[in-house]
Amino acid sequence: MALVKYNNNSISAITTAGQMASGSMILIKEQTASSSASVEFVDGSGGVVLDSTYPIYKFELINMHPASDDQNFRINFSADGGSNYNVTKTTTGFIAEHGENGSGASLSYNTFLDLAQSTGVQSIGYNVGNGNDECLSGTLHLFNPSSTTFVKHFIVKTNVYDNSDVTRNVFVAGYCNTTSAVDSIKFTMSSGNIDSGTIKLYGIKDS
Repeated sequence: MALVKYNNNSISAITTAGQMASGSMILIKEQTASSSASVEFVDGSGGVVLDSTYPIYKFELINMHPASDDQNFRINFSADGGSNYNVTKTTTGFIAEHGENGSGASLSYNTFLDLAQSTGVQSIGYNVGNGNDECLSGTLHLFNPSSTTFVKHFIVKTNVYDNSDVTRNVFVAGYCNTTSAVDSIKFTMSSGNIDSGTIKLYGIKDS
């Protein structure tokens, strides 16, 4: 952090201050689901910024609760302003899980999370329960989505309270295999609506 220097010798006599250091993570947009078929963040729509303004974007997924039981929480990307969510992706993932009763502890690679040059949706959490206290939370980082030279890497970490009383820590990473700018992202459940939950989009500057 840069040292802030004042233009007076005495704190009590300060009249002006040097530029105060500001945070590097800037909240761009917050959306709250309420029986929503999807939640979309489209660059230039509704105050969303998803372009060259920031080199890294972070999505915080807070208490995503499905209307229907036993759902997969999913994402997909668009390179045409949200008209089509069909960007080609190659991905992989693994999970750690443990039951409330102490059983089923495991750490494993999971082919269910893999895509190989697919335009389909990417699951980033599965078997999400719809009990009153069941939900999914986590983060998604998207790197340099406006690049027209490189693929677009993304890294996801979520935790699921699943419908069989298991905590499931899900790790997914991959890349959008396109040199077109990625300008939109869509969040859905595999079936039914997103009953509730909040998604916050941040830009990370100077990164």
